Amino acid sequence: MPIEMRGSLQGEGLRVAVVVARFNDFITSRLLEGATAALSQYGVADEDITVVSVPGSFEIPFVAKRLAESDRQDAVVCLGAVIRGETDHYEHVAGEAAKGIGAAGVSSGVPVIFGVLTTDTVEQAINRAGGKSGNYGYSAAVTAIEMANLAKQIESE
Repeated sequence: MPIEMRGSLQGEGLRVAVVVARFNDFITSRLLEGATAALSQYGVADEDITVVSVPGSFEIPFVAKRLAESDRQDAVVCLGAVIRGETDHYEHVAGEAAKGIGAAGVSSGVPVIFGVLTTDTVEQAINRAGGKSGNYGYSAAVTAIEMANLAKQIESE
């Protein structure tokens, strides 16, 4: 029978950083509320949560990588909102944020979770930031807890 590994959702003792973009703050502040609520609900102590604010989603990967490489975090949650406009700026910012966040996790060995909304409309963003589609910040934080615990489990094998 194969060995199955899965990270638990026990947040006690975990240290989690949340990097949140200020651009589109009316959305990202809701994502942050969802993320911190999830971390608290699953047992991460307030003093083990570090929130770092950056200007926009493009700046998230730089800070996420530094935090992940600091040896002070078990996971990093990245929150932002990139909403399509009339130019191709959306593609550049969304693409670079996604690539950079993914690379930060791979290069650091610490789970770095993509919680950046990429939507066509403001309404879609609102729906994913606590509206009828739930709160993507909450989901990203739960993923961070699971992945941090999975990483610890893999290391101890």
